[in-house]
Amino acid sequence: MIVLYNLAIFLLGVGVRVAALFHPKAKAFAQGRKRGFRELAARFQHQPGFVVWIHCASLGEFEQGRPLIEALKERFPDVRVLLTFFSPSGYEVRKNYDKADYVCYMPLDTAANARRFISLVKPDLAIFVKYEFWHHFARTLHKNNIPLLSVSAIFRQDQLFFQSYGGFYRNILKQFSSFFVQNDESVRLLQSIGIHNVRRAGDTRFDRVYQVVQQAEEIAIAKSFKADQKVLVVGSSWTEDLDVLIPFINEDRLKFIIAPHEISESSLIILERSLQVRSVRYSRAAQTPDLDEARVLIIDNVGMLSRLYRYGEFAYVGGAFGKGLHNILEAACYGVPIFFGNRNYEKFQEAVDLINRGGAFEVSDYPDFKAKYEMLNIPENFLLACEVTRQYVEENLGATRMIIDYVVTTSKLRPA
Repeated sequence: MIVLYNLAIFLLGVGVRVAALFHPKAKAFAQGRKRGFRELAARFQHQPGFVVWIHCASLGEFEQGRPLIEALKERFPDVRVLLTFFSPSGYEVRKNYDKADYVCYMPLDTAANARRFISLVKPDLAIFVKYEFWHHFARTLHKNNIPLLSVSAIFRQDQLFFQSYGGFYRNILKQFSSFFVQNDESVRLLQSIGIHNVRRAGDTRFDRVYQVVQQAEEIAIAKSFKADQKVLVVGSSWTEDLDVLIPFINEDRLKFIIAPHEISESSLIILERSLQVRSVRYSRAAQTPDLDEARVLIIDNVGMLSRLYRYGEFAYVGGAFGKGLHNILEAACYGVPIFFGNRNYEKFQEAVDLINRGGAFEVSDYPDFKAKYEMLNIPENFLLACEVTRQYVEENLGATRMIIDYVVTTSKLRPA
């Protein structure tokens, strides 16, 4: 199996170099790794200090690793943090992240790369986020007695680790010092293959999102628009989501704040023309008389969605009819019932959990959405859904603290 694994990594490298001739993302993937060792040597070789290496596949995993980085820097100001990414979509966005001492690509997982990387960086602790399990890096860290943690991990029965032919991949997991997983099923699965250094900690994203929500500033325009009426906030909506919502919006039952995923001028015009009720764009709202009489506020900018959910009694989060559900934790932190499409949400633990508990509702089309809204519009049902969502968030806070406490008790790292 190791021969096939090494061959796959080799072919990945060749494929990326070929693709780099035609695709900017592949070019960034290849070029970013060329200068990696040289800069690592300058930054880390012969430099003193406790080094923590945190590795994320891409931007989504960064949001899970970010609370750990910030907690480490707050409690241990002198710790040196190396942040690596596998994907350009993570690196290019966060390459200047100021809480990390250095940000770079993770080299491809070959035995030579792993040995060279570890010898240059000499990390005292390595933390891989969620789905990152690399044979040579895990093995090299283990051979050098460097603790390796897996955080915010989640496991499913259909993964290779749990198949009869998955011995090679199970061995990768056995190189880890400890696992901090999202749910009880992950604990059970790991224990079923003889891995007992596992704790159910939850998802560190809860800590990050809850912190952002608690520190969020008021949005005066949204507050004026809402006035004293019920609002449904629609976050990251796609065309398929709006196909469900537009007929309901045009019934003029309540107000809507819509933050579309695509905010090009042509997309905004299409949205406005589909509405039979009065709408206003956020960029024009300050100059709009009687703003509180508008029925739809269209957000034509980016960056404020997490603050907008506070103005809603209900939330609808887009993406599930397409490639995958967008972040529902921002809405959940405000303790409101959440709707989303009924297709691509199953890999999001919080979506599944909230559906099972009665705080979130998957919908197939307009009649289905309308029926579930009517059910939730009954006061006792609405209050119960709000309480379920609020409690779920509170129950899942604290993963970051649990991991940091573990690091303190198992390493030489101490508060300044």
